[in-house]
Amino acid sequence: MSNSIMEAFASPVKIDWPAEWRIPFVFSSPHSGRNYPKDFIDSARLDCTKLRQSEDFLVDELFSCAPVFGAPLLSADFPRAYCDANREAFELDPLMYKTPLPDYVMTTSPRLASGIGTIPKVVGAGQEIYGGKLDFEDARQRINDCYFPYHHALRQLLEAGRKKFGYIYLLDCHSMPTANATRGSSLFRTTNQRPDIILGNRYGTSCGPQLFEEVFTRLEAQGYHVGQNSPYAGGYITAHYGNPEKNIHALQIEINRALYMDQKKLETTDGFEKLKKAIAGFVQDMSTDYSSLLTA
Repeated sequence: MSNSIMEAFASPVKIDWPAEWRIPFVFSSPHSGRNYPKDFIDSARLDCTKLRQSEDFLVDELFSCAPVFGAPLLSADFPRAYCDANREAFELDPLMYKTPLPDYVMTTSPRLASGIGTIPKVVGAGQEIYGGKLDFEDARQRINDCYFPYHHALRQLLEAGRKKFGYIYLLDCHSMPTANATRGSSLFRTTNQRPDIILGNRYGTSCGPQLFEEVFTRLEAQGYHVGQNSPYAGGYITAHYGNPEKNIHALQIEINRALYMDQKKLETTDGFEKLKKAIAGFVQDMSTDYSSLLTA
């Protein structure tokens, strides 16, 4: 691990453990990391406020109740703009690098076309991060020191949970930019507005229908307008780990940022505590009555 990364990340991932792992859930927040290495900020053409536009702002805090109700919460310390754990391990844009990339690198994908590979090219509304080309060795170092530890921890949690309970449910937690929504509202009903929350199950392939229906119903019971799979059907983590036939069920949760934050100022609004309380109610409900999931 390079000195700069060692200085930035005492540990690139954090697991908040419950006093006792009582329920068959793992919560994951791969995009809420907010520890920006100085050399990364210095090398970027954008200031730190702009770099943070792609961050899932305080999503780990929104779901911090998970250990209270008996489930571990895994979160990244490193920021998404620095290394994105919700991608293939080496999903890289060849135009970002000084020299040709190794043959094992994935160099074409819809995500790369949008500039959001494992080492992102852009943040926010297409703002380019770098003024020049990168060295592949720097990308490889970031992936080895941040990406792989996150997935190692997640894989270990899922295997331990499946061994303990016989099955495991992964809730992968994210936030999404607002699209034509009124800040603080939870009534996004028109066709050109995003729902409050979007659930992604890879069109029915990453988890059983019981998990999806239970989460959908319980979030709606909290008063939120819940959508499914459009425009977020679940990223790499949901697709890669979700395997209902092996008793691993993965569901992505995307929360509309208008519910709880000012996206320009990167500050919480009055809606933050309300949303956090609602999420705690949702997690508590799931923790006390998940028997209907057993046939998922």
